[in-house]
Amino acid sequence: MSAPFGRVLTAMVTPFSSDGSLDLDRAGALASRLVDEGNDGLVISGTTGEAPTTTDAEKEQLLRSVVDAVGGRAHVVAGVGTNNTAHSVELARAAEKAGATALLVVTPYYNKPPQAGVIAHTRTVVDAVDLPVMLYDIPGRSAIALETETIVALAEHERIVGVKDAKLDLEATSWVLARTDLAYYCGHDPWTLPMLAIGAVGVVGTSTHVCAGPTRALLDAFAAGDHAQARQLHERLLPIYSGIFRTQGTILVKAALELLGFPVGPVRLPLIAATPEQVETLRADLSAAGIS
Repeated sequence: MSAPFGRVLTAMVTPFSSDGSLDLDRAGALASRLVDEGNDGLVISGTTGEAPTTTDAEKEQLLRSVVDAVGGRAHVVAGVGTNNTAHSVELARAAEKAGATALLVVTPYYNKPPQAGVIAHTRTVVDAVDLPVMLYDIPGRSAIALETETIVALAEHERIVGVKDAKLDLEATSWVLARTDLAYYCGHDPWTLPMLAIGAVGVVGTSTHVCAGPTRALLDAFAAGDHAQARQLHERLLPIYSGIFRTQGTILVKAALELLGFPVGPVRLPLIAATPEQVETLRADLSAAGIS
């Protein structure tokens, strides 16, 4: 299957200065670092990018900085999904003008619309722009899942071409893959290999801030039919695939980058910095995965 957004994508954290303001220079440097290390796509202003606590103006500035840094070398996917359809349309149009190559649209959260509402919301956002779209199915955050029939219906739209799948339901995902041509991306790092086994084309990762290279090697080994090598890499990376989520992922990604000598500043409230104990556990996770 084709991989319209690349194969290894990272949901990039948003760098901040010590005073909490947006650090655009560091954002461009981080984007370049991630692409150099093996990412062929980046997702900007997703949950890991602290989108709930960045302003619309900051989102646009951040996106432009990343496009300037890596736009010729990688897909730049802008997160524009909210639980307000009109706001999502505004964000989608701004992202298109800022140079995004695609959009990520999460299921509306908190207000728990019926599936018909989800379909209407998503089509309205997609119809507002001319960019390809990746749906984001993550019921653990949105409170509702994209049901199989909903995804099949949305797949009829010519610009809805992929799904970031964090539903953790291989059976449901298998049925969608059997009935559509959507490109599926694993949205939960420890499930990368199982998702490949049922037809996923890549991963949108969190831990891939620090392990994009070996994750790409895992995908390459699986595609080449070397499933033993793919499993070996999967088992090697499990400590960081799982460990990055010991607390909220953004917190530990920023802590991991600092441990590796590439600090990207603090998190914004309501997130808080990793504790010393969490940092030491994270250090052990990185070591166990062979990352230094």
